[in-house]
Amino acid sequence: MAGLALVRTLPTLRAVTARLLAPALLPVWRTERVRTLRVGCPARAGHNKWSKVKHIKGPKDEARGRMFMKYGMLIRIAVKEGGSNPDLNVNLANILEQCRTKNMPKASIDAAIKSAEKAKPASQHMFEARGPGGCLLLIEVLTDNNSRAHQEIRRLLTKNGGMLSDGARHNFNRRGVVVVPSQDITAERALELAIEAGAEDVQETEDEEEKPLLKFICDITDLNKVRTSLVGLGNQITSAGLEFVPRNHSSLDQEQMEAASSLIEVLTDYPDVVRVWDNIQADS
Repeated sequence: MAGLALVRTLPTLRAVTARLLAPALLPVWRTERVRTLRVGCPARAGHNKWSKVKHIKGPKDEARGRMFMKYGMLIRIAVKEGGSNPDLNVNLANILEQCRTKNMPKASIDAAIKSAEKAKPASQHMFEARGPGGCLLLIEVLTDNNSRAHQEIRRLLTKNGGMLSDGARHNFNRRGVVVVPSQDITAERALELAIEAGAEDVQETEDEEEKPLLKFICDITDLNKVRTSLVGLGNQITSAGLEFVPRNHSSLDQEQMEAASSLIEVLTDYPDVVRVWDNIQADS
C-alpha cells in the first residue's frame, strides 16, 4: 500500500499510472517545462535544459585536470568526515566509484586519499547566494583560510551579477541520488524501476556529452538500498552520492541563463570551491 500512495503525485504519464495502479488515480499537476516521473512527494524537478551547463566540467583538455582536482577535494571531505576506509565510509565509497566512472587513474585516487589523511586542517563551508534572474546557488567550499575564501566568493559574485543571500539553502533538500544511463528505458519502465528500487522520485537529465540519464532520488538513509536494488534489476550505475536537490526552480530566459552560466563557471574554477548547486530551469 505504501508503494501505491507514493505515486499519487505523478504529474505526467497518465496512461502509465492507469496501467500500474488503479484507474481512479490521476495526475495532480502538469507542466510542459518539466518532465519528471513522480513516485514520491513533489520536488518540482525533472528534465532540465540547464543540464547543458556543467558544474563539474567533462574530461576534455584542461577541464579533465580540474575535474580530477574537484574529485580530490570530495575525497578529502569524505575522509575528514568518515575516515579513509571505504568499507566503513559509505560516502567515500560512492565518491571513489564516481572517480572510477570518470576514468580517474587509480594512482591519483590513492594519492588523494593519502594526502587527505596528512593534509593540514581545513574547514568546509556552504555559501548561500542569489544569481542572475533570481536563481539560488549553494557554493560548497573547502579552505584553510576562511577570510580569504569569503572575500573571494563575494568578489566573484559581485563581479558576475550575483550576491550573497542568506536563506537560499532552505530551497534545497539533501538527498541520495543514484544515476543510471537511460538508454532505451521507457518512461513506463523508469517508473517501475523507481517503485521497485524504493526511490521517491525519478528524473530525466543529461551528462556532459548530452547522453540521457535517469536520476533516482531517495532519502539519504536509503541510498545504498536503492543503488543495490537498481544493480539487481540490471542497471549500470553511473554515480551514487548525496546532492542538494532544489524544492523549486527559478525559470531563466536565454540571456539570464548565459549570465548564470558565466557566474557558475568562474565560481567552479576558484580552487577552494568544491561544487556549485543551483535551482535553475531554462525557459522553453
